[in-house]
Formats: sequence, C-alpha cells, structure tokens
Amino acid sequence: HQIRGLGPVTISVPKLERTEVVLTQLLGLERIGSYRDAAHATGEIHVFRIGEGGPAAELHVAVEPDLQQAREGAGGVHHLALRTPTFADYDAWAERLRAAGYPNSGPVDRFYFRSLYLREPNGILIEIATDEPGFATDEPAETMGEALSLPPFLEGRRAAIEAGLKPL
Repeated sequence: HQIRGLGPVTISVPKLERTEVVLTQLLGLERIGSYRDAAHATGEIHVFRIGEGGPAAELHVAVEPDLQQAREGAGGVHHLALRTPTFADYDAWAERLRAAGYPNSGPVDRFYFRSLYLREPNGILIEIATDEPGFATDEPAETMGEALSLPPFLEGRRAAIEAGLKPL
C-alpha cells in the first residue's frame, strides 16, 4: 500500500467568474462539474481538474459572496502551490504569463526548487514550483531527513531555526 494523494484542495472566493478565467484560460485547468455543500454560503462547489487528474489533482472552488479578503499571518494557509516537473516546463509557464501580460513575481530561486508566484483576482496567491533540482541536491536520499538540511541562503540562520523547532 502507499499514499497516492491527500484529496482535493478547496479555496473560497467571493466571486467565481474572474477566478475561473485565470484557472481555465491562464493555468489550463478544466472545469469538470460541481456539487452541493451546505457548509458553504452558496452551497455550491465548482470542481476543476489539474493536469491529467487523479489523486490530489482537483481544485474545488467554493463561492462565498460575503467572504472578506484574507489576511496573511501565522496559522493560516497563505498560498496554493502547483508543481511543474522541469525547468523547461517552468520557463514555458513564465512565458505563458508574460505573453498574457499577467503580473507575477518573476523567478524565485529556493535552491531545492524554482518558484513563480501570481495572485488571482480574488486575492489567492498561486505558486508554480519545479521538481528540479530536488531535495537530494545537497544530501543523499539514503540519509535524507536524518539531519536538518537548509539552503545556503538560510545557513547563516541555522542556530535560530533549529532553536525554534519542536521535537517530533
């Protein structure tokens, strides 16, 4: 047995229309249906397929007209991350956003992966991140997780980071 996914991600937005345009026309998701859910204001959740679909490859969008703008801070999920396998795929995404004139962060090097951030019209931050070069960049897979690995740009803060970790 193996875990193949954690299920869909649900985001809540006050207005569906402009978010749907970004999801379908800019990011290439496909709207595949909807369902009723009494836990959300309008009761309707819109379902979008990411890529080929499958486990954890759906985005559910709940429309909540009275929803207030989210505030980033401790204890909250502040963005949705989508993966792209290679640097070449990443470059294609960057070009797609540039060609569409869609504002974005430009390349962000995280050492273990490269990211690109954009904010959709309802304020949700979306990250497109590569699998490359990967977490085995600075340690062998056989010993991965035995010690805290940090990217070079955080190495100077190692003592403070380690002091703030809670034991598992």
